[in-house]
This record gives sequence, C-alpha cells and structure tokens, in this order.
Amino acid sequence: MSNALRVLVVEDETELAAVIVSYFKKEGYEVEHAIDGPTAVSMARARLPHLIVLDLMLPGFDGIEVCRQVRTFSDAYILMLTARDEEIDKIVGFAVGADDYVIKPFSPRELIARAKAILRRPRTQVGELSDLENSEILRYGEIRLDSQSRTVMVANVSVELTKTEFDLLEIMMENPKSVFSRRILLESVWGGEWYGELHVIDVHVGHLRKKLAEAGAPAGNIRTIRGVGYGMEI
Repeated sequence: MSNALRVLVVEDETELAAVIVSYFKKEGYEVEHAIDGPTAVSMARARLPHLIVLDLMLPGFDGIEVCRQVRTFSDAYILMLTARDEEIDKIVGFAVGADDYVIKPFSPRELIARAKAILRRPRTQVGELSDLENSEILRYGEIRLDSQSRTVMVANVSVELTKTEFDLLEIMMENPKSVFSRRILLESVWGGEWYGELHVIDVHVGHLRKKLAEAGAPAGNIRTIRGVGYGMEI
C-alpha cells in the first residue's frame, strides 16, 4: 500500500480542478476528484483522504453541507475554497469544521503551501494514546472508555467516534475536574502549535456530545465554560 498522503479535490470548475489535481500529483500526493456535494461525501467516506480541498459552491449541495456531513465520520483536514471574500463565509465555514480558507483567485503554489502547512502536523495516529496509557479503562457516570481497544460504551450501547472525538473524550475523562481551553485540547490531540481556527474544536465537541447523548448519556456530561473551553460535568 502506498504511503502517499491522500487528497480529495472537490471542485466543479473543470479547468481549475485539473490544475489543482496536477499540482498535488506533482508534489507526490495521491489525488482524487469529485465535482458535486453528494459524490464528495461518498468518496470521503470510502477513500478516507488526509486532506479535502473543498469548493464552497457545488452542485447537489454546497461545500458547507459537505463539510458538515464529513465531520460526522472523518477527521480529514478541510481546506475550503471560495470566490467570496466575506467574513460570513469564513464564520460559517469554520462553524462546520473547516480547518482553513483560501479566497479565489489564488495561485496553485499558494494552495499547495497552505495544504503543506496544515499537513505538517498529522493527526494523532490510532494507538499512540492507548500505548501511553497502558490499556487504562476510564469511567465517568455510565460512560466507559477503553484506551487499548479505543472503544466507548454508554451503559451497554457502543458509541462510534472518530479518532479526534475519542481523543478529546479521553483527555477530558482522564481529568474530569479540569477545564481545558480550546488551544490545550487542540494541541493535546494534534500536537505542536495549531495552524488554523481554534473554534474548529467546537465542531468536534458538538458531534461528541450528540453521539454520547444518542447512546443515552446525559447531554450535560461535557460542559462548556464560557470564555474558557470544555470539561466534564462536575
């Protein structure tokens, strides 16, 4: 199996997409291309790309909806493209989990540079945290987290979490009386200095809360400390 990083380019402008794809391929990435929202989500689920270069305006449904759906099952970095240099676009994009934003027109070299900056700090790999924690089983109320098998149960219900959601829950359950800032959580999960929006953590915590609640855990188990960050309910 190839060790090359996988990139999914989601762009319906044929000529622009061809240029973006060719530049990523020249840099040694494995690249696939989607031209509409539904196809992008399907390919993201099937191919598990490391990076998604995502146009805002797409057929089917737009990049915001693609981002929202992808964030329910994937931790891939998402670099959004838009022709509108408006603050509302950026706010909405980051609110659904985008990691960075590039305004059209842009040079392909600029796009590659931004992508490399994001990918420079790969997400924590599965197993790294569990190895360090010596297979610790954490409990909080009805929530049970097994760091070795990377499984989470609420009572007898299994909860399917993304890698980022699991790591966030593990960090908070290890220190249930602590309050964590967004930056601390991001650096704990991804390591080093975070490149991008701190508020991307809100999206991951939101999905984590929803999944735990759907499995039967009290919605308030993970609390928001206004102006600070997050922690387990005390």
